[in-house]
Amino acid sequence: MIPYPNINPDLIRIGPLRIRWYGLMYVAGFVAGYFLIKRQERSRQIGLTGPMVQELIFILAVGLIVGARLGYLLFYQYMDLGYYLIHPVEIVALWHGGMSFHGGLIGCVIAGWWFSRRKKMPFWAVGDSVIVAAPAGLFFGRIGNFINGELFGRVTDVPWAMVFPQGGPLPRHPSQLYEALGEGLLLFLILWNLRKKGFQDGMMVACFLGLYGVIRFFLEFFREPDPQLGFVIGPFTMGQLLCAAMIIGALLLALLLKRRKAKENRS
Repeated sequence: MIPYPNINPDLIRIGPLRIRWYGLMYVAGFVAGYFLIKRQERSRQIGLTGPMVQELIFILAVGLIVGARLGYLLFYQYMDLGYYLIHPVEIVALWHGGMSFHGGLIGCVIAGWWFSRRKKMPFWAVGDSVIVAAPAGLFFGRIGNFINGELFGRVTDVPWAMVFPQGGPLPRHPSQLYEALGEGLLLFLILWNLRKKGFQDGMMVACFLGLYGVIRFFLEFFREPDPQLGFVIGPFTMGQLLCAAMIIGALLLALLLKRRKAKENRS
C-alpha cells in the first residue's frame, strides 16, 4: 500500500479568500488548450489564431462549467431534482462540488456551435482543433480530483492502493490517476498523432467520442460508483451508460461524415 499524500486542497488561504488546487487545475487545462489549439495547422487554416482562440477558450469555459453542473444534476441527482427546484441557489453552488464530464461536453458542444455560427467558421473544423486539446484539460482535472481525495476507486489489495480520507479505512484504487493517464495522457498522444492523417472535418471529434468512451468505460470498473446511485443497470454505473452513448454517437457521426463525403464526391 502507498500512503495517500493528503495534499491540502487549498493552495492559498487568507481569511475568507481561498485559491484551491482544483480551480488551478481548471486554469492549467484551459491554458494548455489555448497553446495546443494555436499550434495546430488546422487552426491556422480556418483563421483560429490569436485573440480568436482566447475568445473561443472563454466561451468554452462558460459552456463547460454550466454544462458540467447541469449535467451532474440531471445525470447524477435526478432523484433529488425537486430539492433543487425548491432551493434554486443550490443549482449554482459549485463550491459544494458536483460536476459531470458528459454534461460539460454537451455544454462545450453548444458553446462551440454558437461561436462557430457567430464567427461564420466551419463548426466541425473548429471542433476538431478543440477536441485534440481536450485531453490536456482532462488530465489536469483528474489530478485535481486526486488532490481533493474525491472520485476514488474501489476497494482493492493491489500494492499501489491508497487509503483516501473520504473513502473509509480500506485501501482503494487511485482511480483518479488511472483516468489522468488514460483519459488524459494516452488519449492526447493518440489524438495528437491522428490529427496528421488528414481526416475530413468532424472525424477527430468522432475519434475523441469513441476513444474516450472506451477508455472511460473500462476505467469505471476501478472507480467507486457514485454513492447516491450505485450500480444503475447490473454491474454498470451511470458513467458507463453515458460512455456507451458516446461510443454509439461516435459510430453514427463517423458514418454520417463518410456518407456526406461520398455524396460530395459523386456531385
